[in-house]
Amino acid sequence: MVGPATVPRRLLARPARRAAILSAAAVAFGQGGFSATSMEDVAGAAGITRLIVYRHFESKEALYEAVLAQVRDRLAQGFGAHRARGLTGSEAAVRALLEGAREDPAAFTLLWRQAAREPRFAAHAASVRAGAVEVARELLAPVSIGDGVRRAWAAELILSFLVDSVLHWLEEAPPERDPELVEMVSRSVPAMVRAWAGGAL
Repeated sequence: MVGPATVPRRLLARPARRAAILSAAAVAFGQGGFSATSMEDVAGAAGITRLIVYRHFESKEALYEAVLAQVRDRLAQGFGAHRARGLTGSEAAVRALLEGAREDPAAFTLLWRQAAREPRFAAHAASVRAGAVEVARELLAPVSIGDGVRRAWAAELILSFLVDSVLHWLEEAPPERDPELVEMVSRSVPAMVRAWAGGAL
């Protein structure tokens, strides 16, 4: 009697396996939250055993942090690459955010929406946000928009606008319409800054 056919396990190189685990973990953590998600859940989402997950990540905390770090690094690299091409700050930012979000929507959402609500990772999420706000402040430096209070407010608002624009676009629009968002946001941010500058004179 011949038994049921088994599906051969897909062998991946270590970097590819790690990337697959991170992607599966983002989905699992996004659905269940940190406390309610086990390493077994992550393994199931990745189609591997829990032992393999532990070969790459020593703990659930380390895995969650690695998901956040991967998104942060991907966004920073994308922004730097677009700036090096000569794009304006607003266009470089929205392109980097949108590309990162399309690459791994669950991880992007985990970083910008859910991690801040997780007691163990709120500080990590706040640190990422603070770094992004500082970039916005630097981009605003040549513009006269008022005192330090207004400048800090403007930097925070610009980041919130960019991130929320991408998060809501992911929920509403297919990838083929992404150029629309880039065009709209690239025009919107400079228009806001001009309005603020005009009010500060």
